[in-house]
Amino acid sequence: MDKLPVMNISSVNSSVDRRSFLERSGYQHLDHGDLKVLIPVVLGIICVLGFTGNVTAIGVLITNARKGKLSLINALILNLMLADGLVLAFAVPFKATAYSRASWTLGLFVCKTCDWFLHSCMAAKSFTVAIMSKACYRYVSNPTKQVTIRLKNILVVLLFTWLLACVVPIPQWLFSTLQREGNGMICVQAVPVEAHYFMSVYAKAYPLLTYCTPLSFALLYFCKTYGRCQHRSSKTQNLRTQIRSRKLTLMLFSLTVAMATMWLPQWVSWVWMRHALETEGAFPPVIFTLSAQLLMFSISLVNPVIVLALSEEFREGYIGLWRRLTLRKQPAKHKPGPHTPTAPKSPTPRPERSAHLPPHQPGKIEEQKPEKQPDQCEGLQESPTNKDGIVLPDVEQFWQERETGSQSQENDPIPWENQDPKQGKQ
Repeated sequence: MDKLPVMNISSVNSSVDRRSFLERSGYQHLDHGDLKVLIPVVLGIICVLGFTGNVTAIGVLITNARKGKLSLINALILNLMLADGLVLAFAVPFKATAYSRASWTLGLFVCKTCDWFLHSCMAAKSFTVAIMSKACYRYVSNPTKQVTIRLKNILVVLLFTWLLACVVPIPQWLFSTLQREGNGMICVQAVPVEAHYFMSVYAKAYPLLTYCTPLSFALLYFCKTYGRCQHRSSKTQNLRTQIRSRKLTLMLFSLTVAMATMWLPQWVSWVWMRHALETEGAFPPVIFTLSAQLLMFSISLVNPVIVLALSEEFREGYIGLWRRLTLRKQPAKHKPGPHTPTAPKSPTPRPERSAHLPPHQPGKIEEQKPEKQPDQCEGLQESPTNKDGIVLPDVEQFWQERETGSQSQENDPIPWENQDPKQGKQ
């Protein structure tokens, strides 16, 4: 979250150079061999495991939403998992790359947007947790109101949350720039002289707005929600709703506590560093600053684990999603039988209206032709084809000659129908 101090400082002017670099909030380039390898490896493990868990959670929540289980709380949990996934997909890889190299090689655009993007996602998570506590309190107070919330209202809430989260850390983007340091470039926070007072006020107001106020609001409402659940325990007719409310409150409260405790060391490092710059005091240790950042990134790994452990609905959706994915990979194989669509089929004969037809008279073809009913016309049209819709030429020619009366006596396949009854008795 912070741009950390650099370690390759000369022994003569170490205090002066370090303070100058801290005032510009530069990224730390680890010269120690173990840390230079260990920190990127740990960040890579957090990134892979956390991203997999969040993508799975997002898939389960989207599947439940398509089944008609969309609610404000589920949408907020989905937003929380989305913010975690964005942190792990974009912010963590760039941090690991910055720690593993001696100079900044990712360009000016990444330098200006990396910290701003990370701050925006963390602020969106904090605001989401605050709104989630209010929604949980409303659900416990009256569960029927949860169903009446429209999709349009949910989208407005999420859009407002992300808009506010992107506006608050704009100074992180505004003052980030690249400067040459030795043989390479470094990404620093270059604050102009006329903006020093603004950044001094901003450094104190930003933690209050992003961390203290939203999470304090959330903890207060979760305490009220838990008390409401305890008051409703005497009503036996609402036992099922009461159990569901308690489980939901416990899950959301656990998400809030995990975020508050694991994000706290990063804010301690933030305040400590800026207080040291103003009072010329001691700076936070490097190990403490690195550990604070690792804990902050680990929040994105812990959140899906908490939801999976404490939400029965999520576990059922996860099991169902896993079954669908595994069954699609191994389809059942069946051998074609005599009645399967792949077996050869014989053409369906046309039903006859009578066993014997009158003798063939060319002059009275139109008079003897009866009026065709709609059902019979469909049967006549379907007769030259088999069930697969393929027209057989021999069958088609046979029925056309039969209907038009143009068949000859020599090629007549049914001569007994055209034979005179008196001649047949001879």
